[in-house]
Amino acid sequence: MAVITVKNLTKSFKVKQKEKGLKGSLKSLVKPKYKIIKAVKNISFSVEKGEMIAFIGPNGAGKSTSIKMMTGILFPDSGKMEVLGLDPVKDRKKLAYEIGCVFGQKEQLWTHLTPYDNFKFFGAIYDIPEPVVEKKIEELNELFELSEFINTPVRNLSLGQRIRCEIVASLIHEPKVLFLDEPTIGLDPVVKENIRVLIKRMNKEYKTTVVLTSHDVSDIEKLCKRVIIVNNGQIVMDDTMENLKYHYLNKKIVEVKMNKQVNLDDEEGITILKDKGYNLKIEVDTKKKSVADAIKLLNPDNMVDINISNVPLEQIISDIYKDGDKK
Repeated sequence: MAVITVKNLTKSFKVKQKEKGLKGSLKSLVKPKYKIIKAVKNISFSVEKGEMIAFIGPNGAGKSTSIKMMTGILFPDSGKMEVLGLDPVKDRKKLAYEIGCVFGQKEQLWTHLTPYDNFKFFGAIYDIPEPVVEKKIEELNELFELSEFINTPVRNLSLGQRIRCEIVASLIHEPKVLFLDEPTIGLDPVVKENIRVLIKRMNKEYKTTVVLTSHDVSDIEKLCKRVIIVNNGQIVMDDTMENLKYHYLNKKIVEVKMNKQVNLDDEEGITILKDKGYNLKIEVDTKKKSVADAIKLLNPDNMVDINISNVPLEQIISDIYKDGDKK
């Protein structure tokens, strides 16, 4: 069952153009010139109940504009949307009671209040009876392990603690869809992993549908089974993480320490990434040459040590972005 359906969604912005210097500023006041920027170009997709999807792309790709339209913040130029059976344009207030948002770079909590007081405040905003709010806070307090700082003013919390509280605040009204925008930005690796574990647990416990935007590939890889990649306002890929790896991981990285130098120049399917005499790092395109054939060329008798690995997911996604730029 689809909880989000987007069909032929388009959004453009009228941006004022200004020439350099004071003269240009005065000219733009008297006779302004405008440029139309197409932020989102005819995109279509759907999201099933309980899915955790990554909605990613480079800066300026159109992902934030798309999410703002799905949440009712922006109105599209054309196209249709349904989120939980509601039209974000016509039913914005109703939709606000059914969705939650967490922005890693923007605070929604009152910093002079404690997390507990913030949660009570959000419960009142959503017209939730006080006994129900108390029960929900107790439940989320246990799930997200907030006991140590739930009564500490938010301004005195660490960034990791604040993000946990931001997520809890967005769950007080039991949203069916949660939009997470860079939830782990600025966190250290240990705290990032803790946040990911909590998001996974939340999805499992409450069956919450999650739409995640992130520039952190580890967030995408560890949380999402499906990836929608946007670039230049268009969807350039919509596939499972498994298929993404299967189709794009046709290249292997071979790092080898030799006791004799080997010349692999002009070998089809092999790209030399680093050559430091007896230390060699190559990329093998397995569509053109098998790893076994590459090792034969290196000659196992010459090898002291060897390591074979996949191309990093960061590079794969970067390559997909570049493909989108060419379209």
